[in-house]
Amino acid sequence: GVGAACQEVMLDSSLPTGMALAQRQVTVQEGPLYRTEGSHITLWCKVSGYQGPAEQNFQWSIYLPSAPEREVQIVSTVDPSFPYAIYTQRVRNRGIYVERVQGDAVLLHITELQDRDAGEYECHTPNTDERYFGSYSAKMNLVVIPDSLRVTAVPQTLNKVEHDSLELKCEVSKSTVQHSHVSIAWYRQRGSEMPVEVVSLSRDFVLRAGSAYAQRQATGDVRLDKVGETTSKLTIYNLHPSDQGEFYCEAAEWIQDPDKSWYAMTRKRSQGAIVNVQATDKEFSVRLETDKRMYIVGEPVEFRCILEAQNVPDRYFSISWAFNSSLIASLGPNAVPVLNNEFAQREALGQLKVAKESDNVFVLKIYRLRLEDSGKYNCRVTEREKTVTGDFIDKESKRPKNIPITVLPLKTSISLEIINNASTVLEGESLRFGCNVRSGFGPQSRLSIAWHLVDKLNRRSEIVRLDREGTLQPGPSYAERSSYGGIQVEQVRPGSFTLEIFNSIKADEGHYECRVAEWTRTLDGEWQMVGERHAGTPVSITALEAGFAVTAISRTPGVTYNESFDLQCIIKPHYPSWVPVSVTWRFQPAGSTEFHDLVTFTRDGGVQWGDRYMGFRTRTAIEKAESSNNVRLSISRASDTEAGKYQCVAELWRKNYNSSWTRLADRTSNLLEIRVLRP
Repeated sequence: GVGAACQEVMLDSSLPTGMALAQRQVTVQEGPLYRTEGSHITLWCKVSGYQGPAEQNFQWSIYLPSAPEREVQIVSTVDPSFPYAIYTQRVRNRGIYVERVQGDAVLLHITELQDRDAGEYECHTPNTDERYFGSYSAKMNLVVIPDSLRVTAVPQTLNKVEHDSLELKCEVSKSTVQHSHVSIAWYRQRGSEMPVEVVSLSRDFVLRAGSAYAQRQATGDVRLDKVGETTSKLTIYNLHPSDQGEFYCEAAEWIQDPDKSWYAMTRKRSQGAIVNVQATDKEFSVRLETDKRMYIVGEPVEFRCILEAQNVPDRYFSISWAFNSSLIASLGPNAVPVLNNEFAQREALGQLKVAKESDNVFVLKIYRLRLEDSGKYNCRVTEREKTVTGDFIDKESKRPKNIPITVLPLKTSISLEIINNASTVLEGESLRFGCNVRSGFGPQSRLSIAWHLVDKLNRRSEIVRLDREGTLQPGPSYAERSSYGGIQVEQVRPGSFTLEIFNSIKADEGHYECRVAEWTRTLDGEWQMVGERHAGTPVSITALEAGFAVTAISRTPGVTYNESFDLQCIIKPHYPSWVPVSVTWRFQPAGSTEFHDLVTFTRDGGVQWGDRYMGFRTRTAIEKAESSNNVRLSISRASDTEAGKYQCVAELWRKNYNSSWTRLADRTSNLLEIRVLRP
């Protein structure tokens, strides 16, 4: 298929030893996947380890069972002419399209799956790397199976009286060959209102009532029973006027994908049964509902105060809302809200709403919760009677039980991964770290990052900080070093950061941490920190002077007159070529007590001769080995002048970030005595 020839590419042998490129990896949703004919499906594909732009392109192809070796091109994010004729019309009409989830991840959508769509799908990413390395495509199998789910119920209209019982049946069947589960749910709907869940049986056979019916299910007034192999029966005892509406059942068929997650292949609903419930008297009842009891700062909450009564449009009701037993808002029969104290200010800023949703439903909605909103909420409904003068008098008041809610502080769901190029380095080498946010980072959030070093004495120093606006600020101890370019921070792509410290020193040893904070904007436009995560890695730095030693050797301590002889200055350990070392040969003539510099091989590769023994220069050669700091001194035509003691002195240097030099250590070798013998 496309890119098959470059599926696996060996590392270029021209790369220096020890150097590696990032390896491209294309991953596609694991197959085989079983999906039903006529359904809307998606297949995901993502790429990692690539070079080039953050926004990668993707191409989808299929290998049909009838011709498993022949590639049929479907759709591309970069080439409109990519689809073969069999798919051109469906791609143009967006029956097949690619949704970009992020720069390096996409979803392939097929809006109405056909039997001919079965086959092996290949996702390919065109190369943007400097050289081919890794995998550029991945494949998976899609199996299209018939949609065999059937959901039927008898369409009917039932007229009931309050406190009667209701019994409805729904038949659900399937003939899928593969192992699958079925979930069933019953709903009640009134006109254009959102459907209300009555009770459901999940694919794992867990029975659960909707929030509006949870209390009645707990007392046994709402039941869901299985009758035979394919029929489920809904029973509601002690009907309320609020139960009036259209009841229908909905079923979904689930299959377990290779990644162990469950997927609803198809979902269908039955025809409805219209249920009318006539109230028996002028009594009314009130109940208070909300979706849950635990919230996080910034989430919305809605309380619904539901009035259950007969002929509500012909009667007068007022409602009041209370928080921790203090009145916060009220609505009269005219439905105009009046709010108290701080809640009035929040309503004016659009942060809160008190309203009459319908004749028998009143809502209190807080759009962004605060910590101080934790507490008990309630509503009170009062029926009022209009006198002949037009005034209202109270008749009866009722209120349900308090609903307590808890508002928890914001917390972040991001997770971090830190990457270290080497846990042990030689002083002077660069340190390079990566810090990647792997999950939980939303498009509405911003990130800030701070790099810290904790030394062996557990002292913490901030190296550098990149705030949410992208402004770089070095820490106090690193400001000068950063100004010389010794520290570099980069955001490679959203949620991916690197830190590089050039020309490391022994004091850079310790535990490195990246601390990433997630920020989100509040309703009033201010940025608020959601939470922080950190990850760390240790770094050990070997001091340059560790093990630094120098030895002088000669194979010919006794030299015959007019012969040549060599002296070698051996430096240990074997330093890389970028480590500056200077070497000086010193000489003490026979019979003298003083040493003087003979010649120096400087740290920058130059040669400096001493001015004491000029005669040496014409008969002496000095040479430094290419692969080490060893220095050889060669003297030709030996005479009495060259007889004496020789010694070499080595100095180890480091070039600092501000281009100044620091001498780290010096070592003096053993003495070599050279005797010149007459023939």
